[in-house]
Amino acid sequence: MIQTRKNEHRLLSILLGPVISEKATMVAEKNEQVVFEVARDANKLEIKGAVELLFKVEVKSVQVVIQKGKAKKFGRFEGRRNHVKKAYVSLKPGQEINFETEVK
Repeated sequence: MIQTRKNEHRLLSILLGPVISEKATMVAEKNEQVVFEVARDANKLEIKGAVELLFKVEVKSVQVVIQKGKAKKFGRFEGRRNHVKKAYVSLKPGQEINFETEVK
């Protein structure tokens, strides 16, 4: 029982938030996928479990991308933005995640 609570706590901390962008909207309409920003150490099974636990939907597949941070200059100092891991989650037919109704 303690292991399941610990595992559930881990799943709740994996999804950092949805990615709301023009590309994410096009992917959602065309391929019926949802894009999430996820923890850097998360794997596909954990991401699938987290989406199913939080949104009560069935996941068909998960694709993962690591977006490298851009190099930036701040005056005479050089820096780099953090790397971001994104998950493209495909839902089974008939499943849908609506973020407006999930928040209420």
